[in-house]
Amino acid sequence: MLEYIKRLPKVSIENPPLLLLLHGYGSNEEDLFSFASELPEELLIISVRAPLSLGFGSFAWYSINFDASSQSKFSNLEEARESIHKIENFIDTVVQEYQVDTQKLFVLGFSQGAILSYALSLRNPNKMNKVLALSGYINTELIPQNLTANQCKNLDFFISHGTVDQVLPIDWTRNSLPILDSLKIKYIFNEYPVGHGVNPQNFEDFKKWIVERLN
Repeated sequence: MLEYIKRLPKVSIENPPLLLLLHGYGSNEEDLFSFASELPEELLIISVRAPLSLGFGSFAWYSINFDASSQSKFSNLEEARESIHKIENFIDTVVQEYQVDTQKLFVLGFSQGAILSYALSLRNPNKMNKVLALSGYINTELIPQNLTANQCKNLDFFISHGTVDQVLPIDWTRNSLPILDSLKIKYIFNEYPVGHGVNPQNFEDFKKWIVERLN
């Protein structure tokens, strides 16, 4: 079972909607949880800690290795797939334990967490169909290769990226959009004049997106 912190709904609700938070590389479950106090009261909010410890309170969903000879980075995709399986099992446990409304299950990921959010939803389009992908991109090696538009017809994405992001260039997200278009997936894509982070306008926009889908 993955480590996590939670905010229970602030109102009495029998089958709460769930917002699952997946942090980025080198961060931890406290990071995105800072949003929790400002989000709708009916949400059950769970922020998950990635399984790989980098030391000093830093964690990762999978290793990123830097090859100095070619000046390139490469991801440990086997670790990524292991993390995806762990999150899938974790969500099943949470849904059962907290009697979650499965029609209102949101996954919000930042950076590496966003990469996994895309993969989770495209692997489980009927289970995780509301995704907020912040400063990430679609890694085609982590998603099924034979997806159809019919399988993805219920998917709904909020996508955002900073225009001056030097960690994950915004073009990586822009280049992912044709994949969504080819599958006729519904999405909103917003760009913000920031680096690798979430500015106040981005927060207000994705909060509004969540509220609209709760009603």
